[in-house]
Formats: sequence, structure tokens, C-alpha cells
Amino acid sequence: MVPNRLLLVRQGFPDRRLPDVRGEARHQLELSGFAEKVRPGGCVAIGVGSRGVANIGAIVQSVAEYWRDHGIAPFVVPAMGSHGAATPEGQADVLARFGITERSLGCPIVSRADVVSLGKTEDGIEVFMDASAYGADGLLIVSRVKWHTTFDGRIESGLMKMLSIGLGKFAGAQKYHAHAQRTGLEHVIRTVGRRVLATGTVIGGLAIVEDAHHSTAKLEAVPAEGLEQREEDILALAKSWMPRLPCDLDVLIVDEMGKNISGTGMDAKVVNRGPACEYNPWPSLPSIRRIFVRNLDPQTHGNALGIGIADVTTDRLVRGIDWEPTRVNALSSGIPSRIRVPAHFPTDRECLAWVAATAGKTDIDDVTYGWIRNTLEIDRLAVSCNLRTALAGLAQVEDEIDVTWDDAGNLVSPF
Repeated sequence: MVPNRLLLVRQGFPDRRLPDVRGEARHQLELSGFAEKVRPGGCVAIGVGSRGVANIGAIVQSVAEYWRDHGIAPFVVPAMGSHGAATPEGQADVLARFGITERSLGCPIVSRADVVSLGKTEDGIEVFMDASAYGADGLLIVSRVKWHTTFDGRIESGLMKMLSIGLGKFAGAQKYHAHAQRTGLEHVIRTVGRRVLATGTVIGGLAIVEDAHHSTAKLEAVPAEGLEQREEDILALAKSWMPRLPCDLDVLIVDEMGKNISGTGMDAKVVNRGPACEYNPWPSLPSIRRIFVRNLDPQTHGNALGIGIADVTTDRLVRGIDWEPTRVNALSSGIPSRIRVPAHFPTDRECLAWVAATAGKTDIDDVTYGWIRNTLEIDRLAVSCNLRTALAGLAQVEDEIDVTWDDAGNLVSPF
């Protein structure tokens, strides 16, 4: 059972946040010369994804203003594959949750399911592209560049992935993930992305890099020419800033999971889980033996992709799952194990008693615990007192706190 006392600790991640995110976005775009590549009076599509990127609403507003101020009409297209239950209405709603609306931007949001075929790659993958983006005079992708949760490569999540899987809508996303089981997802992202770049519609991208605190730390306007190569460099920087847990844990308690937090609900490279929920596949990361996730974040709107990563959860989380977007997302990803429902119990107390008994310790008092709000916010966490020595030099102990429970037998979060 979880101990009565825990250490509240803070990891000393550097604070790299930009002081003026909107101003820096505009500065990068002015330096880019992108407006010179579109005819006066033309229209430009702005591709925006479905992740909970810090300041994404403000960044996209700055992008829209840039185009308008240069006499070019912008409009936003969702570049999010099958997310939002793969419907135009659902994808527009995802953007609205981030503050990206026609009213906030002063430009249209064109959310459609129809795509155009760009032919096939050399290894037979048919390439699809959002029809509205294809018909524009230019396309600018706005995307965070970061590590992918299921594979290691020199290109992972970012501009190329949004050009390929994001703009491919459901028609493309499902087929691309199916081909990826044979060739690897990085190969699919590169080859499909190159075909989209070859249309000549893509002007470039605005790359976003976040620091370990999930703050906007770098913005860079990347032209279409050389985009693939430049993204490799940006990803290497993002990985060097990647947050990680400070030590091995027997049981990790996670307050909330959701698609707004990570594509897999919980960042699989924070909790050290593989593509099909394998235990600890990344040897350079701390080993996490068991995971207890307590709740769905309300902003995930019932999408529980990634629940299969957990070993135990609560009945209340299971009741909160909206199976339509969850199943659609799992279908397009081609990994059904991610939505397998783990063991679940009515209360947190029962969940912890059960999962601790599976952690491989003969003496229950030796089980080590960690507790985080979610995988985006791991600069501050709680750990069991028997980890004090293991934390030396890795995290600063701020306080020793009592573990408290409500009358229903559920934990009261310290976060």
C-alpha cells in the first residue's frame, strides 16, 4: 500500500521560455520571406494539429496576422489525421478547444474530410492530401517538433509528420500506419512527406520547440526547400531538452491522461512503454514497473487512447471513456493494444493495493512509488521516502507531505 508520507521533489529543468511568443512568431515569419512566394491577393492554408501545444492559439493568431498584413488571405485546415473522431465537425471542435476559431483568428477554418490522391510512393503507398490545402496558393504547417512516443528516429513528430499523416486525414492516416508495420513509421513519414512537398504547394513550416516545462522555447520558420534536413536538427535539439523521471520506480501514479497531453494519453517515453505497451523498451530511460492512472483529463473529451499502457485504473475513468473517438483513433494507428482496458476498481485505495502486490517485491514496504499530475508536468513530483538516497543529485526535496484520502477512499492530489 502507498506509504503514509511522501517526499515532494522538484527537478531542476532549465527554464527556456520565450518572453514574447507572438512577437517571436511574427519575427521569424518576417525573416523567412514566405510572403514573397505567394501571389498578391492569393490564399494560404495554415495546417494546425491536435496536440496540446503551449501557446498554440497565440502562435496561429500571429501567423494569420502575418499573411493578412501582406495582402494574402489565410484560412486554417485541421492537419490531424483521424483525431476528432475523423469528422470535420470533430476536428474543428478540437481546434476550438485550443482557442483556434474563426472569431479569434479573423479568418475561415475549413474542416473537410475530402482528400486528393497524389499518386504512390516508390514502395506503393498511395498519398492523400487535404483537398482544401491542396487547392490553396500556398500551405504553411504550424507544428511542434518533438520525439515520437512509439519509435526512435532522426525524424519523428513534427513538420514532416503533419505534412504526411496530418494532412492525409483518416484516408491517409489508417493506410500509412498499416504500411508502417512493414516499413517503419519514419520511412512512411519521409516518403509520404516528400510527395506532399513535391506538389509545390508547401511554402514551409513554423517549427515549435518546447522546454522541459512545456513552455515555448524556440520558434523557427523553415522553408520547404531543405525542410526534411532542417527538421532533423531541430528534433535533436528538442530531444536534448526532453524531461524524464529522476529514477526507477515500482509504481507510478498518474493523476490524468488524455490526447491533449500526449498522442498516447501518457507520453510513452516518459513512462517507458513501447508501441504495443511493452514494458521498459527504452534502456536509457528510468524503469517503471507498474502504472496506475486515476482519471481522464476533461480536455480529452473521452478519448482514452493509451489506456492500455496502464496496469490498473479506476472504474470512474472507464465510465468516462467515449468509445467512438477512442476506437477510431486506435483503428487509424493500427495498434489495438493501446485501448485494452486494464484491471479497474471502484477506489484508488483498491487500485493501489492490487497493483503494489504485482510489483515484484516480497516485502510490500519496499515498493517504491512516484506520483505525477501528468506526463507533461514532471518537473514536480512526489516519491516515497525510501527513494531519498536514489534522488541525491537528481532532484531537490522540497517537503515531506502526508498522503491524504477522501471519504470515498480516493487520493487527494498534492498537485
